[in-house]
Amino acid sequence: MRVLVLGSGVIGTSVAYYLARSGHEVTVVDRQPGAALETSYANAGEVSPGYSAPWAGPGVPLKAIKWLLMQHRPLVIKPMLDPAMWRWCLQMLANCNEAAYRVNKSRMLRLAEYSHADCARCAMRLASATTSARRHAALFRTQRQLDGLGKDIEILRQSGVPFELLDRDGIVKVEPGLASTQHKFAGALRLPGDETGDCFTFTQRLAKMAQDLGATFRFGVDIQRLERERRAHHRRAHRRRAADGRPVRAGARQLFDAHARAARSAPAGLSGQGLLDHGADHRRLVRARESTIMDETHKVAVTRLGDRIRVGGTAQLSGFDLSLADARRRTLEHVVTDLFPRGGDVSRAEFWTGLRPMTPDGTPIVGGTSIDNLFLSTGHGTLGWTMAAGTGRVMADLISGREPEISLEGLGLARYGRAASRQAAGGGLRPARA
Repeated sequence: MRVLVLGSGVIGTSVAYYLARSGHEVTVVDRQPGAALETSYANAGEVSPGYSAPWAGPGVPLKAIKWLLMQHRPLVIKPMLDPAMWRWCLQMLANCNEAAYRVNKSRMLRLAEYSHADCARCAMRLASATTSARRHAALFRTQRQLDGLGKDIEILRQSGVPFELLDRDGIVKVEPGLASTQHKFAGALRLPGDETGDCFTFTQRLAKMAQDLGATFRFGVDIQRLERERRAHHRRAHRRRAADGRPVRAGARQLFDAHARAARSAPAGLSGQGLLDHGADHRRLVRARESTIMDETHKVAVTRLGDRIRVGGTAQLSGFDLSLADARRRTLEHVVTDLFPRGGDVSRAEFWTGLRPMTPDGTPIVGGTSIDNLFLSTGHGTLGWTMAAGTGRVMADLISGREPEISLEGLGLARYGRAASRQAAGGGLRPARA
């Protein structure tokens, strides 16, 4: 079967790899000159199934107000006159209760753990050591934060996810680089099953593996729209040309926006900022076990990648805005220098941002639609790499007509109700092209 994949980030590339491995004729289209040059270029470096959780949860509205008043705030909301964005915010607020949190977290863990299981990890293994045995640890600056972990611990236990609760001495034993700053935190939640690595390197190698299996990657192609072929009237999609005779080109952002609006749920235009520290001074990190440290107060992750430090975090709810604010950089610099003095030369760091489409309930959209031959795998938010292998495997199974190995309950577009399940007037989609 011929399959067109829009986007060559870690999700699109994983889907292409599994489809090609299943024997399909796969073409991947991306507006960039290579794979993983947008959001997957410089994520925080985490493969963290144990940390999979929705942003919407009990107490989050009050926390959000507190975050917005902080000097080094983890969340920024840019005022917009976009009804779809405000509708998204209202839907997220509707999920800020304990019952919804448990359902949404269990759905996310199901896909994340499947991605991390042996049956879906062959892509990671074959991509040659782009992840490591480094572990993820969430660092809590106050005892109150630690005391509020009850519901998360319960869900981790129910899902069989290993974890360790560590006091100050415990976290310093596994992260000696924090010894001089241990008075600044109360303890940590360590997830031994999580890993860290370079998502960009992984995605590029996986793209090469997909090509070796016969997949074609067409870079510099920008798809503006999809045209429906209405089979009932035997009408063929007509061709359109740009003024210069080149193919009309487009990006996945517009396509995701259209899909989400059809589901009565606009995506969060969530951008995340990061620092890529080149040639870091690791004298404070060299003795550590090299975990990813997530500062839970500021929602900033610090990861060592070889001779570099990756600092990722802060979220801005602002549509498709890729602007970089100095205040966001100061927050990232504050966290890494506060926890790891002299841990890196932040003045030499590259400041970067990427879009992270996210659904109001945090669970990605994976599966078919009411339009023939149109499948979605999007909305993974901050967990794209964590869920990539499982998403690719599920999509390949669905398109191949196989029963996926995990339940897809709650992972599809249908959970958004009437608008999502409304049947289109027949026909499939094809990209407009020259």
